[in-house]
Amino acid sequence: MSRIALAVEYDGSRYHGWQRQQDVDSVQARLEAALSQVANSPIDTVCAGRTDAGVHATYQVVHFDSDANRPDQAWLFGGTHALPADISIVWAHTVCSDFHARFSATARSYRYVILNRQTRSAVHQGRVTWWRDTLNAEAMHEAGQFLLGEHDFSSFRAKGCQAKSPIRTIESCRVQRQGDFIYIDITANAFLHHMVRNIVGTLLPIGAGIRPVDSLFDILGQQQRVLAGITAPAAGLYLVNVRYPATFFIPEPRAIPAFYSPLGEIPLACC
Repeated sequence: MSRIALAVEYDGSRYHGWQRQQDVDSVQARLEAALSQVANSPIDTVCAGRTDAGVHATYQVVHFDSDANRPDQAWLFGGTHALPADISIVWAHTVCSDFHARFSATARSYRYVILNRQTRSAVHQGRVTWWRDTLNAEAMHEAGQFLLGEHDFSSFRAKGCQAKSPIRTIESCRVQRQGDFIYIDITANAFLHHMVRNIVGTLLPIGAGIRPVDSLFDILGQQQRVLAGITAPAAGLYLVNVRYPATFFIPEPRAIPAFYSPLGEIPLACC
């Protein structure tokens, strides 16, 4: 029995999230069906972090066990060939048996993309969130620094969140503008259900000048979901990195979503 790790990317627009469910289409179900074709036997996968309906990933890490004797390239190319066009395997490696896609991870990174202009996009539908009123990215970034460190993030936790504890540690929160696009990058040891989208929904009125920058500090301290902002749409959210100890030799991502690049410049690389 071998343990295989994969990095998977997907456009989540037409899926009901990562997790396999009855009567609805999911990324996990599609991936397991494809891998089962390669193995010629059923495959069950474990992911680094379940994504919601409409959420995308450029670096979802997955592992599974199989007694099928296949080279890594068979999982990579055979699996991708059996997948729909909006799901792809980026790499596949045989790993040691104590590697676990979820429990071995030490950090996860998400990027949220906002198109900030007066009219909606004709070509980025489902891949970015559109916000009409002008946003101050610098104010949003300043507010985001109140989130750094270990805190009780109950104010940004979905009502149905099943996590045993609301305590999480955010390593970094960066907000930057490039042209009409605003990128919000957050890295934490783990995330609560809807945590990133609720943080973004709270930063939006700060960027619009409706709430002061330091209001985020008070919202965090009150630990009440009702005080925070809306749950931002799923369309702009991407899982872009999962970090593991170097002893597992898991490759790092080579790029993250960037929708704006002035002529002659290179899009943002993953940091």
